[in-house]
Amino acid sequence: MNFLLLGAPGSGKGSQAELLEKEYGIVQVSTGDLLRDAVSNNTDIGIKAKDNMERGELVRDELVLKLLSERIKKHDCDSGVIFDGFPRNIEQTKLLENLLKERGKKLNLVVNIDVPFDIIISRLSSRRVCRGCGKGYNMISNPPKGENCDSCGGEIIIRDDDKEDVVRNRLDVYDKNTKPLIAHYSQKGIMINMNGVGKIADIYEELTKYIKEKKVP
Repeated sequence: MNFLLLGAPGSGKGSQAELLEKEYGIVQVSTGDLLRDAVSNNTDIGIKAKDNMERGELVRDELVLKLLSERIKKHDCDSGVIFDGFPRNIEQTKLLENLLKERGKKLNLVVNIDVPFDIIISRLSSRRVCRGCGKGYNMISNPPKGENCDSCGGEIIIRDDDKEDVVRNRLDVYDKNTKPLIAHYSQKGIMINMNGVGKIADIYEELTKYIKEKKVP
């Protein structure tokens, strides 16, 4: 079972992916997380991708594809993958199709999570992360109890790609490059549109109801 989650940065793809992962025993693969790990570990790919990420721009296809290819070859991906953050443009859809075809797989469902941009800007610019352990917070909906991290006492910071000017640029990039994927996958008949405004549990309940009714895959 292979899912693809579409939606602008901050639309809630990660939250839905975590729930799908627990219920269906498939693995969430976030290209954003893979890239951030590469940057943090100062790998060759991370060094090349860092400048693009800090400006809210798309990282070059060959870099993302290499990370993705290495990740889905691991055995924990054998039962299926939830793709989060790739593809981000029409050209990348072909790369993903080829990558899955090489492993005898295909996409079973594409989920487009729709959230207005003004809500996304508020969500992302309110996000914080612990510099020490990486625990995430939201200063509106899930703030730390004090000035420092609840788990390890580390410093709470805002990621460069969550700063408002970068968020706006990320949304512009999404609007230009990723939105055409909605039409692409809709024509293939494997996409469902979801309203991403509301409680995470309610959105997930609607999604799983569709999966069961349509008997995906």
